[in-house]
Amino acid sequence: MQGSCLCGEIIFEVSEPIPALYQCHCSLCRKQTGATSNTAMAVNSNQLRWLSGQQLISTFKRETGFTSNFCSKCGSPVPNQIGNSQFIWVPAGLLETTAGLSVATHLFVDSRAAWEALPTNGKCFSEMPGLNEIVGFLYDQANT
Repeated sequence: MQGSCLCGEIIFEVSEPIPALYQCHCSLCRKQTGATSNTAMAVNSNQLRWLSGQQLISTFKRETGFTSNFCSKCGSPVPNQIGNSQFIWVPAGLLETTAGLSVATHLFVDSRAAWEALPTNGKCFSEMPGLNEIVGFLYDQANT
């Protein structure tokens, strides 16, 4: 499954198995995306391969450790490592195809924007569960 940034200079590929998606409603993800939530997948680092444009990736890192990689040409957020884990955050909006993908869980629903209704699809968490737990759940949901 391939994905690219808005200008098309950064291109990557995610190999199977493809997990289900999650939506994070925390304030950092809302600010990073400019939307009510961040729809993404978390994949093992060995599943992501850069095809082009890796030299265009810039990084913003908050003092808290929150990291955002983005294309220095068009500003699109692009995949990056989740903390010090073996997982890579992949923004779902960058994927060339969305066939077969679905949102299985929502994170930080208690932090959602005031105008956003409580999600009715998928499992909801008021905060962030353990990373290994949530990633395992997303892979399990993709296979059901």
